[in-house]
Amino acid sequence: MKKILILCTGNSCRSKMAQAFLQHLDPGLEVRSAGTHPTHHTHSLAIQVMNESGMPITDLQPHDVNDYINEEWDVVVTVCDHARESCPVFQGTVKHRLHISFPDPSLSKGTMEEQLTVFRETRDRIFQQFKDFYHKYI
Repeated sequence: MKKILILCTGNSCRSKMAQAFLQHLDPGLEVRSAGTHPTHHTHSLAIQVMNESGMPITDLQPHDVNDYINEEWDVVVTVCDHARESCPVFQGTVKHRLHISFPDPSLSKGTMEEQLTVFRETRDRIFQQFKDFYHKYI
């Protein structure tokens, strides 16, 4: 079983979307996500757009990267530049490190519908990039 850790700053949007997508794509994977500075809850618009795709993330609560720092990982993927820059040194073995950056949808402005559009676009980009990642590395 491959172990994959997906990191971002808050662990409330992008990393949760990627985690849910990979788990949906291959239930045999062990996928976790964490943040370098985790928030207290998963973003409500991320929950909404993932529900639209049939991949709920309601039960995926934010975690601190320090929860996983001593474990061994086949792949650690950072999905934002800040997490890449502040990624801690892992005590366990990390076979591959990758960086696939996405803009933070939680910073979007405008009406609710405009913000939802940004979240949907981010979700769709994550799905495509992680589908490519899966076929290349798993």
